[in-house]
Amino acid sequence: HIEEISRHVQRGAHAVLLLDRAGWHTTANLAVPKNMTLIFLPSRSPELNPVENVWQYLRQNWLSNQVFDTYDAIIDAACQAWRNLVDQPTTITSIGMREWAHTGQS
Repeated sequence: HIEEISRHVQRGAHAVLLLDRAGWHTTANLAVPKNMTLIFLPSRSPELNPVENVWQYLRQNWLSNQVFDTYDAIIDAACQAWRNLVDQPTTITSIGMREWAHTGQS
């Protein structure tokens, strides 16, 4: 997907992509386009990756402690959980907020 992101960077601009250290992000086979820079989060720091907080919220509120009979049931439950979250924009905003992450605010 990095090539797709690169194609959408305006000519003359440069993009910075923040990544976790998943194996597919750190492979030596990853070709980084010249108009992009990759910055890697520290290992074992999911709290710095906002989407990890989203997954945790979905699990805690709609997906945990269930047994799914089929693959389709898993997909249906995940899609419903996502729709539930999308209907709560204030919650989406708050998921990524961490007191320690804000500076210069009183």
